[in-house]
Amino acid sequence: MTQTVDAPGVEAVVRGDAALLERDLAGFLGSLAGAVAPVRPGAAVSVYEAALRRSLYGPVADAVGSRVGQEALAPAAGPAGGGGGPLRPSMVFWAYRNYRGFPDEAGHEASPADLAAVRRAAVAVRILLKAAVALDDIQDGSGIRYGEAALHVTHGIPLALNAGSWLITAALGHAADPAVVASLVRAVGHGLTGQAVDLSTRSPRTRAELMAATRDARVEFWESTAALKTGTLFRMPLDAAVAALGVVEDERRALDDAMRGLGLASQLFNDLTDFVPELGGANTHEDFDGLGNRVVLELLGDKVPAESAGPGLKRFVLGHPKLQETLVELAEEAAGLKRAAKEAVHGVCRSDRSAAYFDVTIERKGHLIDRLYRTVRGRSGG
Repeated sequence: MTQTVDAPGVEAVVRGDAALLERDLAGFLGSLAGAVAPVRPGAAVSVYEAALRRSLYGPVADAVGSRVGQEALAPAAGPAGGGGGPLRPSMVFWAYRNYRGFPDEAGHEASPADLAAVRRAAVAVRILLKAAVALDDIQDGSGIRYGEAALHVTHGIPLALNAGSWLITAALGHAADPAVVASLVRAVGHGLTGQAVDLSTRSPRTRAELMAATRDARVEFWESTAALKTGTLFRMPLDAAVAALGVVEDERRALDDAMRGLGLASQLFNDLTDFVPELGGANTHEDFDGLGNRVVLELLGDKVPAESAGPGLKRFVLGHPKLQETLVELAEEAAGLKRAAKEAVHGVCRSDRSAAYFDVTIERKGHLIDRLYRTVRGRSGG
């Protein structure tokens, strides 16, 4: 297991940057209210303005303000914590600290233009992640996301679909910097491509092709899809940041590869928790219909069950003699991918403080990948 770097004072910087992002997001939402005439106490609101607030700005505010997304740091009181509310660090700000330094360091290279570009990029990335959640929940028919009602449940599918689409355009406009916009456009395209292929696993034709494919072909299908669908969520923040900061191409590629690995590790974690009640909770044994789950694809082997959908496939997988062995192997693969990604990022960190900043940011979910591995290995007596 890769050692997590610790350095004095880093968490305070992480919290300060995260609080700045939250204020910028609040400013973004506040700008929406300014798009129509502000409501004065006792003043009449036109039918148009009222409809606009209900049909667009309301759903957008709910989408951006939800707690869905990267896990938050534990609340901390005081200036360093940015108050008592939860804060979600951003990989965009990690890149800024890595390549422009920490505020109290000698030779700190920050410039107002760099910080402004990074702040806009961080807001744009967060907005795009929220848009992805809104659209993904519609496509997957998910009514609940981390304990919250999905946007389409509270506002209806048409308004949620429109709000998610509007957020994409708003994010690209907010980013402003042409290099950052180009990076985000690529990310959106990759994410939508991966989502399309993932959705295809519900179609009879793709299901039949996966059933007839070799094990290696199934894994290649899964990796290609996960790299686009989930890997993009990790790669997008860093690529937007390095585009804003003009990072050299070699390091940009190294970071891109590392984030691809983290994306695969995260998708493995998501797939495995369908079989691990300790981590999957109410969602355990849920994801079987689409043939997008790596565990299912591994266990199909050459002996495909006659009933390849619904209860038949579920019984086949849960009763498979190699299920536990496969869970251990894939959990170990996820932990290894996460470890390799951390080592790669540490290799481009300019200081121990930068490495510690990265670890604080990534380990909020990364520790769950390690916990998953310990859990499934413990079941096997390892």
